[in-house]
Amino acid sequence: MGNGVRFVKSCFEQRAKLVEELAARSEGFCELCDDFAMADNEKTRWKQSSAPERDERLAEYQELIDSMRVEIEQALDRAAIVPCRPPRR
Repeated sequence: MGNGVRFVKSCFEQRAKLVEELAARSEGFCELCDDFAMADNEKTRWKQSSAPERDERLAEYQELIDSMRVEIEQALDRAAIVPCRPPRR
């Protein structure tokens, strides 16, 4: 499991097992997890910065993180749905 998946599991502790299961079968989800962790790292780096664009970058990263959090939640919700099978005849 990559660092991004571990990070997402720590952010969604109650759904950690589902995160792991989805990551095992979806490369796209793993990439999303990596991007989410990277955005969080960059936000942390900008928090420590004294550059004039600090506040602007923090706002941008927070918006990106919020957007990816919603995307992760939606992917987990879709993965948690058990399809109904038609009745046997």
